[in-house]
Amino acid sequence: MADLTHFDGAGHAHMVDVSDKAVTSRVATAEGYVKMLPETLATITEGRAKKGDVLAVARLAGIMGAKKTSELIPLCHPLPITKVSVELMPDAELPGVRIEATVKTTGQTGIEMEALTAVSTAALTLYDMVKAVEKTMEIGGIRLLMKSGGKSGLFEAE
Repeated sequence: MADLTHFDGAGHAHMVDVSDKAVTSRVATAEGYVKMLPETLATITEGRAKKGDVLAVARLAGIMGAKKTSELIPLCHPLPITKVSVELMPDAELPGVRIEATVKTTGQTGIEMEALTAVSTAALTLYDMVKAVEKTMEIGGIRLLMKSGGKSGLFEAE
């Protein structure tokens, strides 16, 4: 378990000590999607959902999710988030909504979990907003696209 930083020498979970790490600018972008029937997508894009503006509410939920990440993920450090953007893009070919979140900070540890949580929270909120129309929606493809900053530098998914 030497490569797994969230475990100590005895194999016990612990919060990583980042106090000696350099403060650097850090950015992470994640993506995901909610796949649905074309009729459900039309309900969203035409503004016919009974709960209101689905995309606006999901965007706000994604931003809130990023800000609450350290409360949800047990060993995540609380970070001073400086920017969160959540984009929800209807995609008739999926059919569904593609979600992309970018989160920024200046700190001693990465911001990847916040970007992933933003996407996840936005997807779950979108599902909640239209589950009365369709319960068979599929949430998927949640992954890290890019992260920069810190000792490990730049990562970009293929």
